[in-house]
Amino acid sequence: MTEHSTHDTAGAGSPAPAVSSVPPDAVPARADVVAPEARVELDRIRRRWAELPLDRAVAGMPLLRSLLADLARRSDPRLVADQRRLDALRGAEEVGDPQSVAEVPDLGPAVVVDQLAVLVWDAYATGNGDGIPELLRAARRDLG
Repeated sequence: MTEHSTHDTAGAGSPAPAVSSVPPDAVPARADVVAPEARVELDRIRRRWAELPLDRAVAGMPLLRSLLADLARRSDPRLVADQRRLDALRGAEEVGDPQSVAEVPDLGPAVVVDQLAVLVWDAYATGNGDGIPELLRAARRDLG
């Protein structure tokens, strides 16, 4: 046995552990609330992202950052309630408020897919998963 061995398995092919922003009592422990179609698309994006050369991954970051911002709005229960109130006051033609965008830290292309997986789970856990499989599918296609 060596003194300095590591058992860290978070590498290119393994998902990093995530900490959810959803309150722990909102969802039962170990429940996968993500719709199967969304899970399939997340896996496809993860595989596709791992295949991209770094320059193409960097070029694809704005697309995924935009998706992260949308998912962050869906994931934060306070922002969801604020957004629904604003949308109700404004009417259907004017949806969205730039002031209510949750800030997702830009940690670079190495972890953006893990951030995506966490925010997808959070969005489903807060009951705001409508349309996510389609958003993920479109993002995957746009990545090329």
